[in-house]
Amino acid sequence: MSEPLTFWDHLDELRSSLFRMLGVTVLFGIIAFVLKDELFAIVLAPRSSDFLTYRLLGVEDFQLHLMNTGLTEQFMIHMRTAMYAGLLVASPYILYELFRFVSPGLYQNERRYAVWIVGAAYLMFLTGTLVNYLVVFPFTVRFLGTYQVSPDVANMLTLQSYIDTLLGMNLVMGVVFELPVVCALMGRMGLISNRMMSQYRRHAIVAILIVSAIITPTTDAFTLFIVALPIYLLYELSIVIVRKLN
Repeated sequence: MSEPLTFWDHLDELRSSLFRMLGVTVLFGIIAFVLKDELFAIVLAPRSSDFLTYRLLGVEDFQLHLMNTGLTEQFMIHMRTAMYAGLLVASPYILYELFRFVSPGLYQNERRYAVWIVGAAYLMFLTGTLVNYLVVFPFTVRFLGTYQVSPDVANMLTLQSYIDTLLGMNLVMGVVFELPVVCALMGRMGLISNRMMSQYRRHAIVAILIVSAIITPTTDAFTLFIVALPIYLLYELSIVIVRKLN
């Protein structure tokens, strides 16, 4: 029978896991950095009416022209975007390493629940980023990028603002899509019930509209509806999940 690990043994194991996670993330980031043309073909696709979502919905032709204003800006944006892509690709391995580190301290049933919770949270985060890339961000950037207070005032959009908006909204939508997972955990702990969530549905709709308005600060009701609809559907899904758990 092996001796129990000491605090310093656990610390060494954690350090090794962190180094492996960092190494894999950097490796995928370097690969994304090298594949610059392919990476930015994906990142910059929503700025043109040739983008898949626009073509499916028959959006009229438009093209947003981006500009660079800093000497090192394009290179730094290239590095940051590549590392974000590397982190996204490496995230399954990162979750595996984290689970491998904490699992020895969990009971068998706790491990099973942890696998389900972490797996569901990861899938919902990816779904949120995908919905943002395919739906929310394209309509947001189209509205804000083509909006003019006067024909005499031309829009000059920077690459920095475009990338910041895309990555920021990816993070926000990924977090928002964790709603069913959070509600499932709260329902499991007895903090909420499906009856309570159904009773406060109207309040939830108001909160969803407020959150949607913050995510997409536009006056376009159609874009607001596109953002609010999936969040509302997530709320209804959460009610069903909580009902199953109670």
